[in-house]
Amino acid sequence: MAVILALETATTNCSVAVVDSKGEVLVKEDYGSKYSHGEKLHVYIDEILKEAGLTQNDLDAIAVSAGPGSYTGLRIGVSAAKGLCFALDIPLITVGTLESLVRQLSADQGYLIPMLDARRMEAYTAVYDHSHQELVPMQPQILDAESFSDYLSKGPVTFIGTANEKFSEVCTHENARFVNEKLPSAKELIALAQAKYEAGDFADLAYFEPDYLKAFQPG
Repeated sequence: MAVILALETATTNCSVAVVDSKGEVLVKEDYGSKYSHGEKLHVYIDEILKEAGLTQNDLDAIAVSAGPGSYTGLRIGVSAAKGLCFALDIPLITVGTLESLVRQLSADQGYLIPMLDARRMEAYTAVYDHSHQELVPMQPQILDAESFSDYLSKGPVTFIGTANEKFSEVCTHENARFVNEKLPSAKELIALAQAKYEAGDFADLAYFEPDYLKAFQPG
């Protein structure tokens, strides 16, 4: 198994994860409501490597959340990841924030929909089946009472992410399930990054830019 350091900074959660020599995923994170990435990210990196009995020279790759998300948070995370990759001459692996967030959900039927808050009644969303296969890629969405009605009419739909609070106010469908108080974590990045490492699916270290949350207008 490759030794991959994962960084998640797309939302208010500052999160770092690595797999130790026993194959266990170690995680350090600040799940608070304020952005602390600039203060804590590098501290967490040093602490988790020490806890795992590793040094930076033991790392095979760096994985980072690719967005969408906070401009400041993503910029800090991606800058740190690129800096480490350049210094250590190792590859950069990027994983979509919604793709990792949805891995916190498990179900034996229905659909899974991660949502990150944009502004007003807007969000960035994607749609997955219950086995985490992507059905609709990340896209901006105007949230109203009819959003995702096609999926809700077919069975249970579980929503997760920072847009849950405002969407739950307008979505009263009996098949809607809301998993609240969950933020993206570096823990879910590890397995996805391992698969990309084995496939040689690496980002362009010089030109990669994350998907920042931006205002959008309906077409």
